[in-house]
Amino acid sequence: MWVCLGDNQVRLYIRDMSQTYSFKLVLLGAAAVGKSSTVERFLKNDFLEYQQPTIGAAFLTQSIELPDCIIRFEIWDTAGQERYRGLAPMYYRGAAAALIMYDIADRQSYENAKTWIIELQHQGSSNVIVAFVGNKIDLEEQREVPTAEAQIYAEENNCLFFESSAKTGENV
Repeated sequence: MWVCLGDNQVRLYIRDMSQTYSFKLVLLGAAAVGKSSTVERFLKNDFLEYQQPTIGAAFLTQSIELPDCIIRFEIWDTAGQERYRGLAPMYYRGAAAALIMYDIADRQSYENAKTWIIELQHQGSSNVIVAFVGNKIDLEEQREVPTAEAQIYAEENNCLFFESSAKTGENV
């Protein structure tokens, strides 16, 4: 079975198409880059102008019914504040995929996201699928991180690359 993510394809190995398959997904990144807003958009197709900061992590699920099976995402939306960073390994351990997010209008959040990629490369599962995600493309006029720069970094680190907007729903 193939799952298409924009121009990228990810192979999921599903043997019995009548089953439910669970995949642990973790979102990592600095505070206020839009992790919780992205989850809100994915789960409820909704956007809140103000999100309370996540404390520790939030656990949510979403099931997608396909013709021959059900895919269940177990989503760990982690806090972006530095004081919670030490808890992250417990959330990304055993994850099938990680979304490393940054705000395209905040250079420091991009630099922070790169440290998450390094951490996952050293401490994460060797088969975790990592997507490097530049969020808030609705703020194009305030962009501080060029798309090409981030895309090259993602390719050099064997990550999928996306840019998205939780606000508009683009690429969520």
